[in-house]
Amino acid sequence: MADEFRRDLQADGWSDAEVGERVGRTVERLLRAPGAIILCSTFDGTDRYPDERRKQAERTMTLQSVSLAGGQLLLAAHAEGLGACWMCGPLFAPRAVREALRLPDDWEPQALIVLGWPAEEPAPRERRPLNDTVIWR
Repeated sequence: MADEFRRDLQADGWSDAEVGERVGRTVERLLRAPGAIILCSTFDGTDRYPDERRKQAERTMTLQSVSLAGGQLLLAAHAEGLGACWMCGPLFAPRAVREALRLPDDWEPQALIVLGWPAEEPAPRERRPLNDTVIWR
């Protein structure tokens, strides 16, 4: 994943120093984590449709299900006192993830969650007011 991340950043015009720092920070976060979970989607067993509209809806439902499962995993980790971080790197390097972990060809890596015991309790983040993000009718 790091090699693909590096190539993408270089193609975006980042300097060698910026690329090295950003890739290094990401690799360090992954390697220092005591545990890691790759969330994958598979369309095996999903409904098949002849039209693109429903095919896309089925794909979206599958991806939503994977995301919801990951969100529940984050909540469960927090309830156990673990720190966790959702990383989207597998979306940008699915082949590398699939090969490294010898995943079935029909599994699509969607996210990476790293887990560990937090070194400190982070301060609560300020939340945006609901009226900035919700439309009330």
